[in-house]
Amino acid sequence: MGLKVAVLGATGAVGQEMLTILEERLFPAETVYALASRKSVGREVSYGDKTLVIKDADTFDFSTVDIVLMSAGGDVSREMSPKIAKAGALVIDNSSAWRMDPDVPLVVPEVNPDTLNQRPKKNIIANPNCSTIQTVVALKPIHDAAGILRANCSTYQSTSGGGREAMDELWNQTKAIYVNDPIEPDVFPKQIAFNVIPKIDVFMEDGSTKEEWKMTVETKKILDPKIKLFATCARVPVFVGHCVAAHLELERELSAEDARNLLREAPGLMVIDRADEDEPQFVTPVESVGEFATFVSRIRNDPTVENGLAMWIVSDNLRKGAALNAVQIAEVVVNKGWLKRA
Repeated sequence: MGLKVAVLGATGAVGQEMLTILEERLFPAETVYALASRKSVGREVSYGDKTLVIKDADTFDFSTVDIVLMSAGGDVSREMSPKIAKAGALVIDNSSAWRMDPDVPLVVPEVNPDTLNQRPKKNIIANPNCSTIQTVVALKPIHDAAGILRANCSTYQSTSGGGREAMDELWNQTKAIYVNDPIEPDVFPKQIAFNVIPKIDVFMEDGSTKEEWKMTVETKKILDPKIKLFATCARVPVFVGHCVAAHLELERELSAEDARNLLREAPGLMVIDRADEDEPQFVTPVESVGEFATFVSRIRNDPTVENGLAMWIVSDNLRKGAALNAVQIAEVVVNKGWLKRA
């Protein structure tokens, strides 16, 4: 008998991507429910060749499902996830609400699947931040081979990371520029069209943004607490696809060619970086859209630090950075065999 799965936040960009990926990957779901707030009840969303009618998350009986893929924001998750978990359903949450809770696993299946050897104490599993996910997938094989002492990461994050309204703002501002209409930022603090904004989330006391803090603490929790990571996160005028420029200081020497070979063999990665060509290949966000893989290019040694290595990491943030990773977590749980009604 197949599983019963609910997607909470099914009208959002990530929620709809979750439904798409569940169907694409033939997840063993007997029944899939699409849930959202009361104002969205009755709307229709696609699940493969089927149409699902949105149900009210506030009145839904969560004791009837096995897994809830949650993509409704941190405030909703903090309120509802414990109730859902208590009803017996496993919650896989895409928000930042539970990521640093010591009793909640923070999981990227290609990196730390062993954290799911048993059912978590709170019946909740956290999905990491979008940029963290693609970064640790690429860093894992390098760390295993040569040990990462320090990582300096600059991110170039698309507007879809801010949700559908953020994407709409880029579109509307771009049109406004062409017809000489005034630009009035709403979602973003400044104009996003034809611009770059070095601020994602709120500023913290040390001058970093919360997005930069998330990358640091989440990488330590997932990969290794001894890694020193410094991040600068910027929003760029792109609809889908995040990029990370990662500059690493390693414990042991690792040539760029050896790094390419390691990354080519690693799960979840696609290396597009032919060093033997006159004009080496590289990946941009456009090529990542709709793809499951995290792409790595521009792999080269950095001579400014001892055992330095640099790489360019690109991924579809709505897929691997959110929906795909959540579904992959569910797949690991199913394969581990401990998913039983609590």
